[in-house]
Amino acid sequence: MNPVYISTSPVLKLSELLEGLSFSSLFVLTDENTQQHCYPLIQKALPKEHHLFTFPAGESHKNLETCASIWSEMTEAGLDRKALCLNIGGGVLGDMGGFCASIYKRGIRFINMPTTLLSQVDASVGGKLGIDFEGLKNHLGVFNEPEFVLISPEFLKTLPENELRSGFAEIIKHGLIKDHTYFEMLNFEDWKTNDWEYLIEHSVAIKKAVVQEDPKEAGLRKILNFGHTIGHALETHFLDGPKHLLHGEAIAAGMICEAWLSVQKTGLSQEDLNQIQEKLLQVYGKIQLSKDDFGAALDLCLQDKKNEGKEILFSLLENIGNCTYNIPVSRKEIEAALSYYCTI
Repeated sequence: MNPVYISTSPVLKLSELLEGLSFSSLFVLTDENTQQHCYPLIQKALPKEHHLFTFPAGESHKNLETCASIWSEMTEAGLDRKALCLNIGGGVLGDMGGFCASIYKRGIRFINMPTTLLSQVDASVGGKLGIDFEGLKNHLGVFNEPEFVLISPEFLKTLPENELRSGFAEIIKHGLIKDHTYFEMLNFEDWKTNDWEYLIEHSVAIKKAVVQEDPKEAGLRKILNFGHTIGHALETHFLDGPKHLLHGEAIAAGMICEAWLSVQKTGLSQEDLNQIQEKLLQVYGKIQLSKDDFGAALDLCLQDKKNEGKEILFSLLENIGNCTYNIPVSRKEIEAALSYYCTI
């Protein structure tokens, strides 16, 4: 894995890191939010001659159409194969910017500067890049590492509260799959007062350790998907409707459903389920889900990238801090998990 730096002085650190790289030109990618709130914070670190391109913010723009506009802009800017792409933004931007850089002229180097809590603790680490396609999340993509990732807790000050809360879901997941003590030390009651700098460092360390052991998701890395099979299905189902969910909100619901499945399938205790459920509801409340939503969500679970053949494979908990993977779950069992969620 290439280096991940965490710095409270992003301008100084970025200046230092760029000085150590040789590149013909710099292409800076932002969305409308990060152009306004984050780009000005690091602009002084950039060479005077750089090309800035901005696209609309949001998951609904993480598609081939936006990629085409990025590639057109790269071509118009005359980027050669020694150019460097700097992605400043959340998970959508890092995923798509890295994907576009990896495809352009068969690949140019890129740097990720994640600006949301979600991308800092999850999306920017591990080299998974991709875009949504035909309503399926991250359906097209590649594995490719950035030159480096530069994380600054300073960017969190630019976030609305619901985005911060969304990112907290991935931190909770890290404790559930790998570190019981970490889960126990998280503040759920007054979640906004958590020490984000410490949690970013600890979560990045957990994810890095898993990814280094299994870079291409052949085995262990699948545990990072706990809560995501059902969570991604709910996120995708509600993406374009009035009940639009942020990633972390959908994953919180997915983790409750998948913790319930863990009781049925992998020996998670009822006591652990009760604790997980209570803590997640304390932070995220409950999304309004009806039986009318089940069919679409179940169909989307069939498209999950962990599946093999017609089997839907889940990563489920044995206890808090231990997760196993490749557990087959039937459509009927997923429906039962969704029904359970509706009753709590």
